[in-house]
Amino acid sequence: MLKSRVDLIDCQTELKGKLRQEKMRILVCAGTGCVANGSLQVYEALRQKLKEQGLPVKIELAEELWPEPYALNISGCHGFCEMGPLVRIEPEGVFYHHVKINDVAEIVEKHIVGNQLVERLLYHHPASGMAVKTQDEIPFYQKQTRIALEHCGRINPDDINDCLAHDGYQALARAIFEMTPEEVITEVQESGLRGRGGGGFPTGKKWQFARAAQGDKKYIICNGDEGDPGAFMDRSVMEGDPHRVLEGMMIAGYAIGADEGYVYVRAEYPLAVQRLKRAVAEAQLLGLLGQSILGTDFCFKINIKEGAGAFVCGEETALIASIEGERGMPKPRPPFPANKGLWGCPTIINNVETLANLPFILLKGGKLFRRYGTATSPGTKTFALAGQVSHTGLVEIPMGMSLRELVFDIGGGLRDGKQFKAVQIGGPSGGCLTEEHLDLPLDYDALKKAGAMIGSGGLVVMGQDTCMVEVAKFFMNFVQNESCGKCVPCREGTKRMLELLTKITRGLADETDLALLEELALTVQDGSLCGLGKTAPNPVLTTLKYFRHEYEAHVRDKKCPAGVCKALQNYFIDQEKCTGCGLCAKLCPAEAITGTKKEPHVIDTSKCVKCGTCMEKCKFSAIYTA
Repeated sequence: MLKSRVDLIDCQTELKGKLRQEKMRILVCAGTGCVANGSLQVYEALRQKLKEQGLPVKIELAEELWPEPYALNISGCHGFCEMGPLVRIEPEGVFYHHVKINDVAEIVEKHIVGNQLVERLLYHHPASGMAVKTQDEIPFYQKQTRIALEHCGRINPDDINDCLAHDGYQALARAIFEMTPEEVITEVQESGLRGRGGGGFPTGKKWQFARAAQGDKKYIICNGDEGDPGAFMDRSVMEGDPHRVLEGMMIAGYAIGADEGYVYVRAEYPLAVQRLKRAVAEAQLLGLLGQSILGTDFCFKINIKEGAGAFVCGEETALIASIEGERGMPKPRPPFPANKGLWGCPTIINNVETLANLPFILLKGGKLFRRYGTATSPGTKTFALAGQVSHTGLVEIPMGMSLRELVFDIGGGLRDGKQFKAVQIGGPSGGCLTEEHLDLPLDYDALKKAGAMIGSGGLVVMGQDTCMVEVAKFFMNFVQNESCGKCVPCREGTKRMLELLTKITRGLADETDLALLEELALTVQDGSLCGLGKTAPNPVLTTLKYFRHEYEAHVRDKKCPAGVCKALQNYFIDQEKCTGCGLCAKLCPAEAITGTKKEPHVIDTSKCVKCGTCMEKCKFSAIYTA
């Protein structure tokens, strides 16, 4: 039990000494992506093999082993998800990727015992083929700046001692021992930190409202209800460094005068839920949560609330309703949660990434945080790179970096030599950006001018074979399913927009449908009650703005330029390639293919149901679409 700041300092000094004693630290990524690829089995195989070698291995930092023990730990997400399972070996920082159970014996015998690199498991530059030893030498990491993700991939998220050895809870200690609540708010305002959940509202200003609000009871809510397709930024922070999130909540609680908080995390994140619950229990056991924290008058309690996965609960008032046991539906504002929130009390809601920035700001200063990013969007931002980009994964970059640097320098460009076409940024609430936006700085204001938004940080990269009408339809289908139905513009408007987009992709629409789609999008944007409805039309409006020619091709020419919309495809047989084997005719469910054996066949397009079976089964690649 840590009863004072001196206790905390002494504990951390002792734990740092234990870190220095380690001969070698082996970190196996246990983020969701690597776990799905078998990293926990790799971890167990390493444990068994090290035991067979008779090496002194410790699993937790506080274990007493002497001399020079080998530490074997899980870690959070390293970010380079497509390369998993990942193994990092300290102190050299050797970075192995695509590690399988069958590789474990070689790693132990050759590297851990023999002190030689296993070169085939190192990252090799695609162009030169040269192997690199450490993570920092890999292009994916070289332009990143990690603040929120500072310790993800470097510490064991299931061991509070590992967190403490890396200065965990020191920022909280500085706040409650050296600063008044007002000074904490001033420091956050000095940093320029804006909400990382999408809106970009100044964090310090929001706290100031809640600090001034009247009320004996106040709450802090951590919004971990990350529901954007392809987004996993907050998930990775909660899984990889849960104590940093708790510390951020406690700093926020001290600043506004709250003594209780909720982490609202979707139940579909079982690993995050598990690690958060463990972190809360560990912090309580050490006296870093609960009553009289570190011997002071500051008390704070944290509850874990599992959400049912409704996208609308990412909206503040809907999230509050869900915690209160009601159906997650937005409410008109004002009053704002900072004045009247959870159970009618002043409440601050910050998302996971926002809170994860606070320990850095309190320990190293708001001015240092401001050195990163731009004047109006200071700091860094995490992005989940997904889609057709070569290197998918989680990245953290300074605000203001260009889209080109993110996609091509960090993401490695598009897979299979495909040509860049667009990115969907900000999830269903965001918008599409094109090649002409590649040099656009990624910050709140620049993206807003382009008709998009950073959102929580999801970024889907698309190549030339993507149909932008189908993309708009995909996101509209998602939003329509997730609409709570409370207000007519969102409930009915998104449904009608989805119907129109479906009509367009089936080749049944005309020019009036295109005009109606745009009119509907603007109406839903203006008339919806909450942020979900107001931003729902963004994918439609941005694709209409930047890819109108694709909509017009669907409507006027009844063609899909990308060849994606099946209803607009016609199947043909290349007469020069066809050998007349007859397999396609035999398999065609509509009997649309005719021809003499050993002679080129033909497809009757009026009978063809466009199932694609003939193209899939043809052994001579003789069937094509146009």
